[in-house]
Amino acid sequence: MSLLRATSRGRTLSSVSSSVPFPFLPWPSLPNREPDHPQPTSSPSTEKNATTVIRVLTEQRSADLNAALEATGIVPSPELLSAVVHSSTLSAAATLSLYRWSNGRCPGVVPVIVNALGKARAFDDAWTVLLSNPPCEEPSFAALIRRYARARMPGAAIRTFEYADARNLFDVLIDSLCKEGHARSAEAYVAEKKKKDPLWSPSIVCYNIFLHGFLRSRRFRSAERLWRELQREETVRPTVVTFGTMIEGLCRANNPDRAVQILEVEMRTAGISPNEITCNPIVDALAEAGRFKEALAAVEKFPLYGISPNISTYNSLIKGFCKNGDVAGASKILKRMIKEGILPTTTTYNYLLKLFSREGKIEEGMNLYERMVRSGYAPDRLSYHLVVKMLCEGKRLGLAEMVMREMKGKGVASDLATGSMLVHLLCRLRRFEEAFMEFEGMVEKGVSPQYLTYRMLKWELGRLGRTEMAERLTRLMGSVRCSRKLPRSYRGAGKGRLTEEMEKKKAVLRKAQALAESLKLSKGGGLPESDVATARSLVGCIRWRVYAG
Repeated sequence: MSLLRATSRGRTLSSVSSSVPFPFLPWPSLPNREPDHPQPTSSPSTEKNATTVIRVLTEQRSADLNAALEATGIVPSPELLSAVVHSSTLSAAATLSLYRWSNGRCPGVVPVIVNALGKARAFDDAWTVLLSNPPCEEPSFAALIRRYARARMPGAAIRTFEYADARNLFDVLIDSLCKEGHARSAEAYVAEKKKKDPLWSPSIVCYNIFLHGFLRSRRFRSAERLWRELQREETVRPTVVTFGTMIEGLCRANNPDRAVQILEVEMRTAGISPNEITCNPIVDALAEAGRFKEALAAVEKFPLYGISPNISTYNSLIKGFCKNGDVAGASKILKRMIKEGILPTTTTYNYLLKLFSREGKIEEGMNLYERMVRSGYAPDRLSYHLVVKMLCEGKRLGLAEMVMREMKGKGVASDLATGSMLVHLLCRLRRFEEAFMEFEGMVEKGVSPQYLTYRMLKWELGRLGRTEMAERLTRLMGSVRCSRKLPRSYRGAGKGRLTEEMEKKKAVLRKAQALAESLKLSKGGGLPESDVATARSLVGCIRWRVYAG
C-alpha cells in the first residue's frame, strides 16, 4: 500500500493536498530517474560479515577475541576490514585483535589498522604495527599524520612527516594541520623551512591550502596578508583554484562585495578567466543575504565570462528564496531552470521541504513530497528527515511512521538525526521494544546515540518495569563515546512532561492564585484592607515555597 494513499480521518492524503492553494511548481516527468541517494559501497554479504565481526569485537572479552574471530569462519578481506573500521568505534585492544586476525591473509591491512588505532588515540600501538611491517608505506604515514592533527598534536604530526622523509607527504601535512585548526603551527613550520633553505618556496597547492585554512578559521587578516604575498611572489603564480578558494572563503564569511572585486578586477588583471567555481559562490552568498537583485544580475553576467548557469547556480537561488520564505520566487527560478534544460535534483526540492517544515505547512509539504515521488524523484535521507520532522511536530504520528517505514523499505540508511527521531517517534507511539531495537541498531552501525535519547528511553523502560531491557540499554550506551550533558530545556523524565511532584506544586500555586482573585473580588464588598494585604502576603509565601522548595 502506497504511503501517499493512506487515509487520515477518512480523507486521502492526495485529496488533502489537492485542496490546498499552492504556488504552481513545474514538475518534469522522469519515470526512469535513478535514485539520488548513494548506492551501497559493499555487498550484503560483506555488511553481514562486518556486523558479525563488530559484535564479536564489542561483546567478547579481550583474552578471547582471537579465538572468537577464528570461530566465525569468516575470511578477512580489505573490503571487510574497511567496513568494520568505518562502521564502528573500536577499542585499541579490539583493533589489535582485528589486525592479528587479518595480518598475512589480507593485503593492504596496515594503513587501515594504523588509521583505526590513531582514531582510538593508541598511537604507540599504531607505531608498533607500522614499524613491524617494513617497508613502511606512505598511506600509513599519511593516516598517522592526519590522526595526530585531529588529536591536537601538531608537533607529533610534524615529527612523523620528518621521520617518513617523503616529499609527497608535505602537502598532506600542511592540509591536515590547516583543516584541524593548526594553521599557525603549519605557518611556523613553513617559515622554518624557508629559513633553513632560502631558495625553497612552497608550491601553489601549499598556498591554496593555507588560504583555505586561514579562511576556514576566520583569520581574514592572515588570508589577506598571504594573498598580497602571493601577488608579489615571482616563482609561484595564482591559478583559478587559488582565486576560487579566496572567493569561496570570502563568501562563506558573508563578504561577497570583496569577492566581486577579486572576480572582476584582480582576476582580469592576472589574465585568468572566471569559471563556475569562482562565480557560483558569489551568487550563493548574495542570495543567502536576501540580495536577490544583485544575485540575479550576477547570473546575467555569466555569458560575458563564457559560462552558463548550472544546477549549483539555480540551487543557490532557490535556497535563498526559501530561506526568506518566498515560495513564489523559488517557483520562478524552478521554471526558468527547467526551460533552460536543467532538471532539478532532490536537493532542489529539499530546500522547499525545509521551508514547509520550518513554517509547519504540513499539507503543502506533503503535496510537494507526493508530486516529487510521482515525478520520478527518489527522496534522500534529508528529504525523509524533513518530512518526518514536519509530521511529528504537527502530531501526525501515523503518517510519520508510514514515511519511516517507506524509507527503510527503499534502503535509505538512517543517520544520527533520523535514527534519534525514529526512537522518539516509536516512544510517542508507546512501542518501546521497537524503539530499543532501533537504538541497538544505531550502536551496531557505529552511530553514537544522543544521551537525551538514552535517558528518555531508559526512563520509559523503567516506568514499565522492563529492568532487564533497561540494563541492556545502559550497557549499549556504555560501549560508545558521547557527551553526557543534557540540554537546559530538559525537564527530567520521559518526553519532558512534568513530574508528579511538580504537578502537585503547580496545583498548590493555582489554588493560591484562585484565592487571590476571590479576595480581589471581595474587596469592594467591605473587606478590610488589612485582610487583603494579609492574603497577598500568604500568596507570596506560597509562591516562594513552590519555586524555592
